[in-house]
Amino acid sequence: MSAELKARLLAEAEAAGFAKCRVTRPDAIPEAAGRLARFVGEGRHGQMGWMAERMGWRGDPATLWPEARSVVMLADLYTPEVDSLGMLKARDRAVISAYARNKDYHDVVKKRLKRLGRWLIEAAGGEIKVFVDTAPVMEKPLAQAAGLGWQGKHTNLLARDLGNWFFLGAIFTTQDLPVDSPEEEHCGSCRACLDICPTKAFPAPFQLDARRCISYLTIEHKGPVDPDLRPALGNRIYGCDDCLAVCPWNKFAAAATEARYAERPDLVAPPLAELARLGDAEFRARFSGSPIKRIGRNRFVRNVLYAIGNSGDPSLKPVAEALRSDPDPVVAEAAVWAVARL
Repeated sequence: MSAELKARLLAEAEAAGFAKCRVTRPDAIPEAAGRLARFVGEGRHGQMGWMAERMGWRGDPATLWPEARSVVMLADLYTPEVDSLGMLKARDRAVISAYARNKDYHDVVKKRLKRLGRWLIEAAGGEIKVFVDTAPVMEKPLAQAAGLGWQGKHTNLLARDLGNWFFLGAIFTTQDLPVDSPEEEHCGSCRACLDICPTKAFPAPFQLDARRCISYLTIEHKGPVDPDLRPALGNRIYGCDDCLAVCPWNKFAAAATEARYAERPDLVAPPLAELARLGDAEFRARFSGSPIKRIGRNRFVRNVLYAIGNSGDPSLKPVAEALRSDPDPVVAEAAVWAVARL
């Protein structure tokens, strides 16, 4: 029965729009706790205090919900149509990470997970819990244990048949399903993702220091960014796709089928001058339903001002000058820095 149920589950997952579905056990990543402890112990998590909190749950999924017997890991493609690396050349324009150019993936993936989870309950009973980057769950190690893909040298998950442009979702279930074999690492001698990183955020292959990662600096980091790192941000104002975009395995990436991941035209290389002038209400309206809204207007405009300072475009100097007296001291300081750079 369990093998038949799993076959039906895989079919339902595909029908729901997921690109791939695999199964593992909650206790399948015994090495995760030690790796997490070292990462946090070395301070590489930066200001992300939530990574240090509840490390017991994060390091051992079996303790998160002891009743769970299986973890269903799913991949949801968001393969971009626009080249993130190409946009870096338009210095007066902003580069927003591909995953954030439309609807918040948390909402989209979670709805799919709940729909698939309800099907599983109706088909076989039991209980489920769904997670999509919203709880102390280490999705990437679990996905590798399930055979969905492997964590590459950039620490993100990639797969030979998908590339690395996909979100992860997890369904914990009390159903005892047949498990899949873990995936092996297939990076070989390639260093493309390590060598392209503008801030040298990878101390070694398969290791990340978030404190130097542009995604962390533009999204998670509160307050001013280290002036020594600001020039390397370029015109990236929300996230960074460099290490993902350069991966050779993307030649096998399939197109995304979810319309809510399609890039909004106003979020593909928008003018820096336009974004810098956003007030709080305008920011909230423009990014309603977007993951960008989470960082707030002040941090967003701070990032835009760093990009203006890196643009080398003197026509943007008045835009930065107008923000030197911004009520937010971090924005005001970023404006002063940008004016001085120009």
